[in-house]
Amino acid sequence: MTRPLTSVADSRPYREAVGCYASGVVVVGATADDGQRIGFTCQSFHSVSLDPPLILICVARTSSTYPLIRDIGRFAVSVLGHDHREVASAFARKGVDRWSGVAHTETAAGNPVLAESLVWLDCEIDAEHDAGDHHLVVGRVLEMSSPDAQDGAEPLLFYRGGFHRIASVPAVG
Repeated sequence: MTRPLTSVADSRPYREAVGCYASGVVVVGATADDGQRIGFTCQSFHSVSLDPPLILICVARTSSTYPLIRDIGRFAVSVLGHDHREVASAFARKGVDRWSGVAHTETAAGNPVLAESLVWLDCEIDAEHDAGDHHLVVGRVLEMSSPDAQDGAEPLLFYRGGFHRIASVPAVG
């Protein structure tokens, strides 16, 4: 059953509508020239192109972390597993050292990645576009971990404003 079109003047119904689309959750991280590690949680991450390998992250214009990453020019994306809810929440907080107490390693470019991520991708900023209240950031993938490292692990999902995990469903047919 469809409902009548609702005005988008109020952002709440729009947020609820687009919240019906489940997405994975990642941590975006970088290391500044002074050694400071920075990062944030992002649930708007997408593959853009295979040749060249490009990804997309969408970052709120209000982010205090992204301008620092823009200045650095590179970042890494750690894809979170279903057991990383607390990590996702910690990287969404403001005013704290988000990497403190979190097991991580560094890419060859020096970007921090979560040690137990499902996979990580090390990127340089290829393009940035303004889109309403967000920045669309295209990253060119330079290096990545093997997806086999966490074989069988399930991703953390964001759906209708909360974290979820995949439920197995019997195959059809």
